[in-house]
Amino acid sequence: MSSPRRSVLITGGSRGIGAAVAFEFASIGDQVAVHYGASGQAAESVLADLPGDGHVIVQADLRDPEAVRRMVDEAADALGTIDILVNNAGVFFPHPIEASTYEEWQRGWRDTIDINLIGAANAAWCALQHMPRGRDSRIINVGSRGAFRGEPDSPAYGASKAALGAFGQSIAKSLGHLGIAVTTLAPGFVDTDMAAASLAGAGGDEIRAQSPFNRVPTAQEVAKAVVFLASPAAEWASGGILDFNGASYLRM
Repeated sequence: MSSPRRSVLITGGSRGIGAAVAFEFASIGDQVAVHYGASGQAAESVLADLPGDGHVIVQADLRDPEAVRRMVDEAADALGTIDILVNNAGVFFPHPIEASTYEEWQRGWRDTIDINLIGAANAAWCALQHMPRGRDSRIINVGSRGAFRGEPDSPAYGASKAALGAFGQSIAKSLGHLGIAVTTLAPGFVDTDMAAASLAGAGGDEIRAQSPFNRVPTAQEVAKAVVFLASPAAEWASGGILDFNGASYLRM
């Protein structure tokens, strides 16, 4: 007996982890809405590569609350409902405290928090309006190892991902009685185009050596973990934050 087809909205789905997540869900028969902010051409390319049918792309600047509402409503209209929200979109703006102007410091915090945290929170609120109750609905946040390890070059990034995990735990307490589980996945460096510069040369060797496996994961490995957290088998992980960093950083 096959599993029912689910409707999945993935923010930041036009590249990297988000694109891999879209492909994994589509590969198991789910219907996917790929959100993008500015990379429309990349989103079209992801859409064209997805197996199956009924997939769509939707656009919004996550800093704009009304754009988020419109985008989620468009996804729900196209898919019929939203069973799963993957809050994957995120930005990393360098703004080290000792080397930034006050204007750069303010801009780094504002743009990072607006997208990584408030945008995700708004997407969750809007998606909830379309989520079936009692049918294994899921909200999965893509956090970061940086929430625990620290991000000296982008303190707003570390703070936003720490807050995203706390946000997920808070709404997990609120939504469990509706059959909606909420989890956060916290990867470290991942082999994507966004991390390519950091992973090049000697610096990349140092990053890979942080893990006893002496490598970083592929986006596909991260995507498979997201798909697991969206499964009925993972309901009891609700409220959890799953470290996904190959033992490169251990916390109590």
